[in-house]
Amino acid sequence: MPIAKFNILESTCVPLPAENIDTDQIIPARFLKATSREGFGENLFRDWRFDKRGNPYPDFILNNPDYSGHILIGGKNFGSGSSREHAAWAIYDYGFKVVISSFFADIFKNNALNTGLLPVQVTKSFLKTLLITIGKNPGTIVKIDLPNQEISLTASGIKENFEISSYKKDCLINGYDDIDYLINMKDKIIDYEKNRLFWKNELSLL
Repeated sequence: MPIAKFNILESTCVPLPAENIDTDQIIPARFLKATSREGFGENLFRDWRFDKRGNPYPDFILNNPDYSGHILIGGKNFGSGSSREHAAWAIYDYGFKVVISSFFADIFKNNALNTGLLPVQVTKSFLKTLLITIGKNPGTIVKIDLPNQEISLTASGIKENFEISSYKKDCLINGYDDIDYLINMKDKIIDYEKNRLFWKNELSLL
């Protein structure tokens, strides 16, 4: 699955404020047989969305037609548990482009970035404001500005900055995975190697 370019996203949100959402809740282990990234979205939060007969739980947020969008808002410590990449794959394949939380498990955060899913870590107070606002108005629009590393509520103008490594930021903006990034740096790598070889040869003559 190619990584889509990410610049600025404005979208409604799906709030899931539970804390300590782990990777087995995001995508149960019994669905991990596939090796490609496609198709995991249909089983995202499978045991929370459906009963054993496959009937949807009407009170689960993903089954609530009032809430939709490309942004998932979770509680503190999102993505804890195993190191499975499939959790990030499932969220991305379902259609989410951003996950917001006040804290992410490190491995999940890295897996998300490698998938093209942007994890936006905000303060506890900002997360609370988001959840309250969206709870009152499901049509609330949240803007994610990756170049300026800023998240904001468009109606109120409330905003906050978030952190991301410059390398992963560049990859997301350009739609690069790690290999794409290296290929794009090919000319610079060649120049570096040429210069390194030149100075190595010069030193050998001393």
